[in-house]
Amino acid sequence: MRTVYWVVTGIVALFLVIFAISNRESVGISFWPLPVYFQAPLYLVVLLFTAVGFLFGELVAWVGGRRWRRDARQKRRRLEALERELASTQAQLRPAAAPPAPLPGTALAATAAARD
Repeated sequence: MRTVYWVVTGIVALFLVIFAISNRESVGISFWPLPVYFQAPLYLVVLLFTAVGFLFGELVAWVGGRRWRRDARQKRRRLEALERELASTQAQLRPAAAPPAPLPGTALAATAAARD
């Protein structure tokens, strides 16, 4: 499995390097309502906005999974409470003190005395 990971990582890295070498032209970036304008290499702009889009997608997925995380927390707490309740119930059901078992030698002496 580790080999597959490194092979895929190497292929992706190779494609990123080839993309960066092939797209070194400068492009102008401006944000319409703001008076901001700057020049940057095309590969940097594409990779930067791809990373920002990925992080935004992860944020949306994390916020969307809030309900399932909350349900899992509630179920874990309920399970822990039930386990504590079961342990206390089992402790109450155990006999308080079992009578001690007779020693092996005394049991033979008692049976011999009873026969005489």
